[in-house]
Amino acid sequence: MKAIVNGTIIDGSGASAYRGDVVVDGDTIVDIVRGEGLGLAPQMETVDAAGCLVTPGFIDAHTHSDAYLVIEPDAPSKITQGITTEINGQCGGSVAPRYGEARLSSDWASILGPRLTWRSLAEYRDVLAEARPAVNTVQFIGHNTLRSSVVGYAGRAATDDEMREMKALLEKCMDEGGWGLTTGLIYQPGKNSTPEEVVELAKVAAAKGGLYATHMRSEGDRILEAIDEVLDLVRATGIRAEISHLKTSGRRNWGKIDAVLDKMQSAVDAGLLLGSDRYPYCAAGTDLDVVLPDWAQEGAAKAECERLADAATRGRMVAELDASDRDWSTVMIGGTWHADNKRFSGRFVSDLLQELSLSPGELVCRILEKDLCRTGGFFFGMSEENLAKIYSRPWIVPGSDASLRAPWGPLGADHPHPRAYATMPEFYRRVRALGFSREATVARMTGVPARRFGLNRRGVIEKGAFADIVVWREASFTANSTYIDPHRFTGGVELVMVNGSVPYRAGRFTGDRAGRFLEK
Repeated sequence: MKAIVNGTIIDGSGASAYRGDVVVDGDTIVDIVRGEGLGLAPQMETVDAAGCLVTPGFIDAHTHSDAYLVIEPDAPSKITQGITTEINGQCGGSVAPRYGEARLSSDWASILGPRLTWRSLAEYRDVLAEARPAVNTVQFIGHNTLRSSVVGYAGRAATDDEMREMKALLEKCMDEGGWGLTTGLIYQPGKNSTPEEVVELAKVAAAKGGLYATHMRSEGDRILEAIDEVLDLVRATGIRAEISHLKTSGRRNWGKIDAVLDKMQSAVDAGLLLGSDRYPYCAAGTDLDVVLPDWAQEGAAKAECERLADAATRGRMVAELDASDRDWSTVMIGGTWHADNKRFSGRFVSDLLQELSLSPGELVCRILEKDLCRTGGFFFGMSEENLAKIYSRPWIVPGSDASLRAPWGPLGADHPHPRAYATMPEFYRRVRALGFSREATVARMTGVPARRFGLNRRGVIEKGAFADIVVWREASFTANSTYIDPHRFTGGVELVMVNGSVPYRAGRFTGDRAGRFLEK
């Protein structure tokens, strides 16, 4: 048995904090005793949490760590900010199923190398269990991964036969532990799907008790119409739905925020939406190739590289990029792979254009070509004022939209968005600054997402709950990661417990990993 003693307990329910001790036996909280000077059994292992908050482990409601949990099971960037459960397989891209033409994202595939041995979700689970991750994972099934397994990357609607095959494959994945369906409708090949295709797949997930999370078809010019598409899907299927990383992208769309929030509030109040998640930064992070014209993105990275190698096609790409109205002062180069591109990470495209005397199209195509179209990008297209408005809604929970990272090994060679290391302290800081109490803010990081995703006995400190617990110092719970220097751990986290084991304590990764693949 273990006991965390002398701490200030915030239990994740929103109730007032209190002094007390938490007693853990195996993977479960077996007792909570309020007050001070308690008589604990002398043989009990104790953790002195004096001066610290003791809370449920934080839940990252929108992540992309599926593959990297196999590479770096200590989950350093996540565990050091108190995250004990990740909701993976988001934005339509999941680690399985992997059949037909399906390819994992280029960064996953290149780093996994020979460790990429699975095709089914069941096979992935076996590999994950052998890796023994430090955090729990909830695995959604990505529509893009599903579609590419059956339809491939063709820029067309699915046939009736392909729809039947996709539905059967999704049903199999749900039976193997999938939590539901996610979409990334701005990405290949999901952008080629019709709303009707997504509805039919959501019906399969709903019939299995699954949920739906969506990176909508638009987060900018047509965001209101995109929300309507989600609501129409919910009405047609009865599925419970979450809108991913809520934002209004592009300065010309910032003024839509009140209409967006009002529409979503009405849907939440009516039970049509569970809510939304959002990372606490005003720059999005995704692959740089999203700036290419739609026709140039078809077929994903492999086809893009082939187009870049053809002089005439490349010239058309350069010309269209040069003629676009994109503000290149809002685009920063993120992770790069080729040695010649490393110096560009953390630099704005507009600054590089002046320095190198290149046009936007020439620069972007050169970088993408050398990186085999795997370059990352940060897109500063959001408003600080709007982020505050978004966080003022209690149904917004934290989601990093990031894979786990480490300052060492294969994951340390990348240049990630700071949200990979610092979503939780930044969320806490921003929400508290809006006037929310400690208890209400912690609930949005723990109990609220646990209930939303149906994580039974998690997200709370109560007798009988799983022992996912974080001991942290509020005053020093700070973000140290930046866009320029991202590989820096969050401060203030003293101890992390997952299912009763302690994978991180006093700045040290212990190797005592007991994270689980969670099932409904």
